[in-house]
Amino acid sequence: MKQSARPSVWRDYLTITKPGIIGGNTIAVMGGYFLAARGQIDPLQLLATLIGLGLVIASGCAYNNVIDRDIDALMARTRNRPLVQGRLSVAGVLSFATLVGLAGFGLLAAFTNSLTVGLALFGFFIYVGVYSLYMKRQSIHGTLVGSLSGAMPPVVGYCAVSGQFDLGALALLLIFCIWQMPHSYAIAIFRFKDYQAASIPVLPVVRGLKTARQHMLGYTLAFTVAVMVLSFTGYTGPIYGVIALLMSLYWVYLTMKGFRTTQPESWARKVFGFSILIIVALSLLMSLDAKEPYTAISMLAFLG
Repeated sequence: MKQSARPSVWRDYLTITKPGIIGGNTIAVMGGYFLAARGQIDPLQLLATLIGLGLVIASGCAYNNVIDRDIDALMARTRNRPLVQGRLSVAGVLSFATLVGLAGFGLLAAFTNSLTVGLALFGFFIYVGVYSLYMKRQSIHGTLVGSLSGAMPPVVGYCAVSGQFDLGALALLLIFCIWQMPHSYAIAIFRFKDYQAASIPVLPVVRGLKTARQHMLGYTLAFTVAVMVLSFTGYTGPIYGVIALLMSLYWVYLTMKGFRTTQPESWARKVFGFSILIIVALSLLMSLDAKEPYTAISMLAFLG
């Protein structure tokens, strides 16, 4: 019995780190890193950045499991999580989260720079201290606040190389912040009953599906503009620009279909699925089609 129980405990600890989230964010980190590196890769620094931020994210997710264990018990998709079922103790998870987080920040501090560590710490604080502890339960704007944390991985990857928060970092922040809004609202629509049961004040639950669809359309339009900033400023080439524009416009089209649908859950799942596809594709494209950004002089010459 003891031998068979041990792997189960490790699986539970792995589960609370939310490996799917870590995997998705790893791609975003690489997108930001390769965008800034422009072919000049430091393999050790890249590996340390990926593992370090992965551990920080794992720590944040573990803390989130502790904070959300009461509302997790009310939702169908989360009621079987290890803490809800009592398979792991709160004290054990808190110790695990702290050790994993310290290891992650330690790696970032050793192999990157203070700006990168500061950005990772900012994202961690927003997710655990602001979003999970307060905004998620108290405000309809929790999704927007949480998007700041979710946008940090590509910015961290970028600043690990550049060592500065410049226009490229700002563009990544805007792209990934805006992306998370329709992505998150889509989840809230097809998980409407779960959020309603747990009294989580997300936009579709509080203000209805019509308002949510309007906001989603606005955000997908804003996302279309944001993704083109990297092309307009010369950080990426024409391949990224063309594909980014076409995919973004299709996302707008897909979102607009929600105004006519009689099956909002099915539609929301399609919007959610495409949101994953587009952010992965753009992360890969910005890695493969990175260019030297325009200087102020060259931009003025171009405009003139």
